[in-house]
Amino acid sequence: MPICPIDIGRYGSFEMKRLFEEEYRLQKMLDVEVALAETLAELGEIPKEAADEIRRKAVVSLITPEKVKVREKKTRHDIMAMVEVLAEECGEYGKYVHWGATSYDIVDTAWGIIFKDAISILEKRLTDLRDLLCRLALENKKTIMVGRTHGQHATPITLGFKMAVYAAEAGRNIERLKELKRRLILGKMSGAVGTMASQGEKALEIERKVMDKLGLKPAEITTQIICRDRIAEFVCWAAITASSLDRISTEIRNLQRTEILELAEGFDVKGQVGSSTMPHKQNPIDCEKVSGLAKVMRGLVVPALENIPLWHERDLTDSSSERFIIPFSFIVLDEMLITINKVLSNIRIYQENMRRNLELSKGAILTEAVMMALAKKGVGRQKAHELLREVSMTAFREGSTIKEVLLRRPEIREHLSEREIEDLMKPENYLGKIDELVDRAVNYAKSS
Repeated sequence: MPICPIDIGRYGSFEMKRLFEEEYRLQKMLDVEVALAETLAELGEIPKEAADEIRRKAVVSLITPEKVKVREKKTRHDIMAMVEVLAEECGEYGKYVHWGATSYDIVDTAWGIIFKDAISILEKRLTDLRDLLCRLALENKKTIMVGRTHGQHATPITLGFKMAVYAAEAGRNIERLKELKRRLILGKMSGAVGTMASQGEKALEIERKVMDKLGLKPAEITTQIICRDRIAEFVCWAAITASSLDRISTEIRNLQRTEILELAEGFDVKGQVGSSTMPHKQNPIDCEKVSGLAKVMRGLVVPALENIPLWHERDLTDSSSERFIIPFSFIVLDEMLITINKVLSNIRIYQENMRRNLELSKGAILTEAVMMALAKKGVGRQKAHELLREVSMTAFREGSTIKEVLLRRPEIREHLSEREIEDLMKPENYLGKIDELVDRAVNYAKSS
């Protein structure tokens, strides 16, 4: 009976989940056994008839997970159970199955095949995310809103600027993925402790030809297993990427607050329900899901790192945790990317609320602009800062606008005319180099 929410169909796409299904992974391990046998036959190490028979029989319709599990109860070794079942199916040629190999020649090489396909899916989803963010950045380059630091109004920005920041971050995550791929998508055929002793003089050629058949490169050197820093790097990358998605989701959730409402998730008004008791609710449930799953992703980092220091040439302490962290890392991140792309494709933008919120501070968000204008007039930066701090406190206490207080301060009026103050109080006049920065960030993201 399914227990995990992945198994019941709540999380993860079909195309990603199928890569980690029991039958699929077993078939990939059988494919490695076939590639090994065919290579050995080509090099004259075993009869060609043996390789042909192993290919015919190394299919999950014959070597079923159920048969392997029954045998594993006896062997207490999952790969040996698979080897024994396959060998029996191959009859007289069964003695050539798994020739010169160790278990993790099969396991880790099968993982390499699966990683290759799984990363291709993630890369496509990440590229879609980057393109969505770039489009939103360019389309909203002039959509002015307040910037916030410490949860407080700071100075004006634009929605396009905010999205360009996220687009550049998506670009960096794509760059990191491209870099780590060459360290992760690998295989091995190096034997019990990595020395290739069991395959004799042709060992390096055997490994190379097996990997060529499977579309992989061999790891430069291994112990009994491919060293786990590689998997740890991927899981750390997945957690970083998940945290980037969490960052976007958290921002949307905050901006969807009733009293802010500058952005909001899409909502199907024809049928979607926000609450079982409050009919009016439109909750940011997809963004909340992304933030929640990011916690799971970050939690997978510690076991991945702890799998690096194994005893000597290996022990089994990585195996049990990897049965969770490897599929979960791919499937959970896949779900997060699907969800955030859906959110951004249907995002609701409330420009009128952005304008309303810009004016909430009654001009306080532009005190830096006035301070710098005074500094340039010769007042001095520190003195100007103190003047504007006093103006801000006075306006806050009185409930006045910053402009009203500025106009009554003679030490300010002697440097700034009413027209100048008027211009300084316009948010659109204090956006710096946003246009150029958005373009620079988008160009960088698209080049990743």
